[in-house]
Amino acid sequence: MKNVKCLENERIDDLDYKGMKIIQKNDGFCFGMDSVLIANFAKVLKKDSIIADLGTGTGIISILMAAKNEKVDKIYGFDIQPDMIEMASRSVQMNELDDKVILENLDIVGMSSKKYKKFFDVIVTNPPYKKISTGLVNDNEKKLISRHEVKCTLEDIIYESSKILKDNAVFYMVHRPERLVSIIELMRKNKIEPKEIQLVYPHINDKANLVLVKGVKCGKPQLEILEPLIVYNEKNEYTDEILKMYNKES
Repeated sequence: MKNVKCLENERIDDLDYKGMKIIQKNDGFCFGMDSVLIANFAKVLKKDSIIADLGTGTGIISILMAAKNEKVDKIYGFDIQPDMIEMASRSVQMNELDDKVILENLDIVGMSSKKYKKFFDVIVTNPPYKKISTGLVNDNEKKLISRHEVKCTLEDIIYESSKILKDNAVFYMVHRPERLVSIIELMRKNKIEPKEIQLVYPHINDKANLVLVKGVKCGKPQLEILEPLIVYNEKNEYTDEILKMYNKES
């Protein structure tokens, strides 16, 4: 673990996985359970895979993916916010992942017209969940961009993903269940066939608040609905399934 500088209004948080840590802003957008879930859901078994993390933000998904998939070649994290890329780069250096994780300040909209067309074996994304006209709009610009479709829409993400994925490559997304119909419709429109769907519930009797989706570029139709994932048990502690993601025992 390298020592790196922390700027004013920043802190270092423990990711509770293989000693990994991350720098976050005290008043900015911080990673949540959704990032941990999608990094675990995105199974990368092929050696030398090249992964794209679209909308990397703090770099949390890229760092966790690198820790969980030691055989992958490179993980590219893209974000439109230059200060987020700068902060995430320091987190990558701190975790000594410079040889595996490459971060780039890039607008996802239109990126397929650049050098990345049909470049990636895997895409992982935790995009903004809310349409700009819905929900509470935060005055903090960083939080607004992270939570609302200000800079890119769901359609932008799926369209660009289809263009930068190789044929038969894999697409992973975490989103809200209320957007699932649109997600499936847009995936099929852009030749990404939905393959797996898993609903995530905070507690066993709650409504689902997240959905994990896997698709394959130019894949054949065959959808599997996975067992629901429950985050907390009756004691309000992590379930065994969540503890396994952190390599812990109950």
